[in-house]
Amino acid sequence: MTIDVEKKEIRAVALTPIVQQTAFWAEVKANQGITPFAFDFKVKKNEVFVNTEERSSTDADFLILQQALNNEHTIAYVPYGPELEPSEEMQGEFLEELSETLRSFLPKHCIGIRYDLAWQSHWDTKEYYDENKLWTGPPEKKYQEFRLNYNTQNWNLHRANSDILPSNTIYIDLTADEKQILARMKPKTRYNILLSARKGVTVRQAGMDELNVWYKLYSETAQRNKLFLNDIDYFKTVLNAQAEDSLSPATVELLMAEKDGEPIAAIFLIISGNRGTYLYGASSSKHRNCMPTYALQWEAIRRAKARGCLQYDMFGVSPGPDTSHPMYGLYKFKSGFGGELFHQMGCWDYPFDDDRYKLFIAAEMHSQGYHL
Repeated sequence: MTIDVEKKEIRAVALTPIVQQTAFWAEVKANQGITPFAFDFKVKKNEVFVNTEERSSTDADFLILQQALNNEHTIAYVPYGPELEPSEEMQGEFLEELSETLRSFLPKHCIGIRYDLAWQSHWDTKEYYDENKLWTGPPEKKYQEFRLNYNTQNWNLHRANSDILPSNTIYIDLTADEKQILARMKPKTRYNILLSARKGVTVRQAGMDELNVWYKLYSETAQRNKLFLNDIDYFKTVLNAQAEDSLSPATVELLMAEKDGEPIAAIFLIISGNRGTYLYGASSSKHRNCMPTYALQWEAIRRAKARGCLQYDMFGVSPGPDTSHPMYGLYKFKSGFGGELFHQMGCWDYPFDDDRYKLFIAAEMHSQGYHL
């Protein structure tokens, strides 16, 4: 397999529904002190897809975030990329060849590449579902690595111990009309959407001048759920960025739910390509019986559809209805909106420096979790 790689300008990154692979996201991360790079690549179709003899090249691009580990060493992180998804049999060889080709483009002291793959999990097949049609999850790490490294030369792809971005999500089909979308929801979810309206909950778009209101709700949510707390500047970079002079801009809407004029919940809605993504959410402990989070999601779905989106990404749930999973509460809430549960490959590493990589993994074990 031969992959031709060429560095490109960030503003030339192609439009995609994957927010984390856009020029918009590169601008967000650059403003947070992380260095983004963008690359074009070409590979022959018959080298990445089975059952085709077509020798023409498929052109694609991807975004890399260069993250500092210390004053000297870095790691290259590819958030939900590359978007191009080879056939399963070709994926390991593709990642190996791409990684080796990228070596010369990356800093000398880059210890490796982490691919946060949004590709469908190899184990999202019927033999990995139980009699209740619930996903049992992938096999042990060593068996996952054996399968992905099959057909590679170096056997150097390692399943990360934790994922940076969520590897399980729920997608809602927006091609139907609003009545059909509502009909696909669970009865309790539909009831709660209507209940929020009866309770007088209203939803509106808020501006940058109300970011402190968002942050108060967010801080309360983080403390209540014992989550990592970003500072307010983190969200300021998201709300400020647009990348309007690029090929892959995004629209950011801060939606606020209120009861009698009092803000009680809020979310960030990101529109990129033909997808709307629910990226961040927060709520007050007050007026929870008014179901403001249901009102917010329904308004976000309606707004995304009105903007021409074909899909709404609920972004991050547990892999199934396991009550012991830390993200079960999100699964219970989000699955009620009638979408389809999708299992992704998650984070895979290709180390360049084995010794430094081992130190990195050891340090990472003490700080697991999702960092957006």
